[in-house]
Amino acid sequence: MATLCRPSVAVPDHVITMEQTLELAREKHADHPQRELALRLIRNTGVRTRHIVQPIEDTLRHPGLERRNQLYEAEAKARVPAVVRQALAHAEVETGDIDLIVYVSCTGFMMPSLTAWLINTMGFRSDTRQLPIAQLGCAGGGAAINRAHDFCTAYPQANVLIVSCEFCSLCYQPTDLGVGSLLSNGLFGDAISAAVVRGEGGVGMRIERNGSHLVPNTEDWISYAVRDTGFHFLLDKRVPGTMEMLAPALKALVAQHHWDVAQMDFFIVHAGGPRILDDLCYYLDLPPEMFRFSRATLTERGNIASSVVFDALARLFEEGTVENGAGGLIAGFGPGITAETAIGRWAGATPAAAMAAEVPVSVG
Repeated sequence: MATLCRPSVAVPDHVITMEQTLELAREKHADHPQRELALRLIRNTGVRTRHIVQPIEDTLRHPGLERRNQLYEAEAKARVPAVVRQALAHAEVETGDIDLIVYVSCTGFMMPSLTAWLINTMGFRSDTRQLPIAQLGCAGGGAAINRAHDFCTAYPQANVLIVSCEFCSLCYQPTDLGVGSLLSNGLFGDAISAAVVRGEGGVGMRIERNGSHLVPNTEDWISYAVRDTGFHFLLDKRVPGTMEMLAPALKALVAQHHWDVAQMDFFIVHAGGPRILDDLCYYLDLPPEMFRFSRATLTERGNIASSVVFDALARLFEEGTVENGAGGLIAGFGPGITAETAIGRWAGATPAAAMAAEVPVSVG
């Protein structure tokens, strides 16, 4: 069975706090008729800090779609390789051992994908398969894990590298004044992450089953409007309540595996906002501490889109308390409304033992 090894995660050096976010909202939208509502919603996210690729004064400018996409490509090429190298080291594999690269991003566009550049510049084999995932948004991290699991099921000795690169700050649109857009301006952050799924061996979560679920007739709840100025994020006010519809799908997948949600040992889920985590506690009848890793990601880094599940999983490794054989669930949620879920057991050494040779990644 395929094993999802310890992720590597890096964030840019520029930091914006909740206090700065609220002050900017007050200054820039002093006459907005729903300013107080937007401020309250931003406060309720619980996001204390976010990391962004540019200083805030540059982030707030809009130099045009072309310049923003050039910046996306330059920042990705500058930051991704160090994160990839550490993910490979965590999994104890080399570039030549990788059979498929899955690249996930919903915040910029490149064709050829960054996968081609990685193969050409980092020593991956020329026959390495490529799978870019762009249009699943925040669910892309879960989808990447599931497609890696599928690939390793078809090719049991294969190894898959997953790379998530999300520069949400490059999608800031100063003319979007809806409450959902103002909330998003205080919620999303930037991050790069990578992880290896090994077909044989490795320490981490051994995936035993994966599944997808689409909530019918919710296509327009989370979406991008593609305009001359780039991607405009659209967020319906009904989105925070989607866990009432998705929690049964999570339970059903676990039940297909003859497990019980209440008896599982760890949960790594996409933290789009605090309501998602609160509702999962309610609808799955679980204590809040079961989602502590996702909550910490949201608090310290905001919603980092497809990278959330990898950042939260890295925190599970860091805590170092999961026992061999412990059962867990990983789930990403995004447009559609879509859930991508994987379940499995912890395999190999404890997370703390796996971290013994850790070398920090620094990406400024």
